[in-house]
Amino acid sequence: MKSEKFKFIDLFSGIGGFHIAMTNLGGECVLASEIDEYAIQSYMENYGIDSANDVTKIDPNKIEPYDVLCAGFPCQTFSKAGGQQGFEDKTRGTLFFEIARILKVNQPKFIILENVRNLVGHDKGNTYRIISETLDELGYLINEKPLIVSPHQFGIPQLRERVYIMGVRKDLEVKKLKFKVPDIKKSELSIYDSGILENGKVDKKYSISEYEEMVLTAWDEFYQGLNQKIIGFPIWSFEFKETYDLSEFPKWKQDFCNKNRQLYLENKEHIDKWLDKYNDLESFTPTDRKFEWQAGKSISTIWDGIIQFRPSGIRVKRPDTFPALVAMVQIPIIGRLKRRLTPREAARLQSFPDSFKPNSNDHQAYKQFGNAVNVNVVEHLAKQLFDLEKQRKNSISVKKAEQITLFDFQE
Repeated sequence: MKSEKFKFIDLFSGIGGFHIAMTNLGGECVLASEIDEYAIQSYMENYGIDSANDVTKIDPNKIEPYDVLCAGFPCQTFSKAGGQQGFEDKTRGTLFFEIARILKVNQPKFIILENVRNLVGHDKGNTYRIISETLDELGYLINEKPLIVSPHQFGIPQLRERVYIMGVRKDLEVKKLKFKVPDIKKSELSIYDSGILENGKVDKKYSISEYEEMVLTAWDEFYQGLNQKIIGFPIWSFEFKETYDLSEFPKWKQDFCNKNRQLYLENKEHIDKWLDKYNDLESFTPTDRKFEWQAGKSISTIWDGIIQFRPSGIRVKRPDTFPALVAMVQIPIIGRLKRRLTPREAARLQSFPDSFKPNSNDHQAYKQFGNAVNVNVVEHLAKQLFDLEKQRKNSISVKKAEQITLFDFQE
């Protein structure tokens, strides 16, 4: 159900996660601002709006009147220099300054800001403190405590914690901002029955290579034959038979090496046969000779998990949630399907509708979804924010009605 019609601007707009959420609630976009050429292209293709506006060059006096400012802005350290004479002194030189500059002139009813979870502790808390103080100085009431939300709480199988700063102009007389968020547990989810995965045939270009299948088959055999199923350290196969002195290594590295050597001694017969079968892993890249099992006992084979080829080694995780789609450097492999996540599936993890057209360049599409806000999360929080003003208006109307009734009675 849509809210009353309103207008919004979409700063650092990317591919329009905010745009879809606001439109779903009855909003009309009057300005979008982006500098990435591929994101600008996707925004135009999907919404028919030219977002090629550099936020640092926007004249707030020329923006059509609007009600909501949305921004998923970059996390930057504020300078501790200067006289600390208000927000202009404290935030100048950062992109948050541009948001504050626009807010100062336009004073929309609501603000919805999104950032990485690290914003809360960034620069020992100084960054979040200055943002909060600045918004207060500009006349906005924001949520008192950092609002950290992940799509998995909404039943979407992605672990992606983000901090949201929700604000309402003080003259609207909303006394307190409080938000309810679903509390679905990760353990209750599964990528395989979430509705995220595409049905039917998927382009072969997303399938793993013969080499990757060989490497994963080998590591699955390795895991199957071990006498322990919960491994709390990375497997470094090159350490199995080593005996050299470790004293010059840092403590953490000594610990990993010793655990790998002990694992080998406790599983010597199995590991020796395994190494012999795969020619001491000579055909493996150095990175692929490392292995991380992060699935506990929730699965018994690699092929039931979510897999990533990472610089730290091959990582296997539980199939409850995909890792955060941050820039999508290592595209997750869906074990049972022996293929990587597709751009359409990445779109669904960010709650973009199937009508959304991903960028034709897969690399750009993954990057864009990795940088996007989750539509469902934004829409859920924004609706509650807008409802606060409605509740206040209704309360005032009731009080006026009571006063009129009392006056009539006294008459």
